[in-house]
Amino acid sequence: MRYLRVQWIHSHPDDPVMLYSELDDTGWEMRKVEMFQDGRIGFASLSEATPGTELGEKPVPALEAIAADPQFKPAWISHDEFEKVWAKRFCPVPES
Repeated sequence: MRYLRVQWIHSHPDDPVMLYSELDDTGWEMRKVEMFQDGRIGFASLSEATPGTELGEKPVPALEAIAADPQFKPAWISHDEFEKVWAKRFCPVPES
């Protein structure tokens, strides 16, 4: 497995600003966490998902291809970092 973090630079409140993916050896997402500017968290796995968050319909492109688009800042992360984010998926939305 490989673990990817992608910062998505934009100003759309309905889209996540940080994406974390667990990828198998061929680039397919096995688990994903999406973090939104307002603190919301969406997640998906092969067995569970929050409304609006899904695993990719095709393998994730190479890191270099993602980085070629200036709105994305991808980086490989450790298994431990991914697991810490995955553990936060059930955290309640913060009060405004």
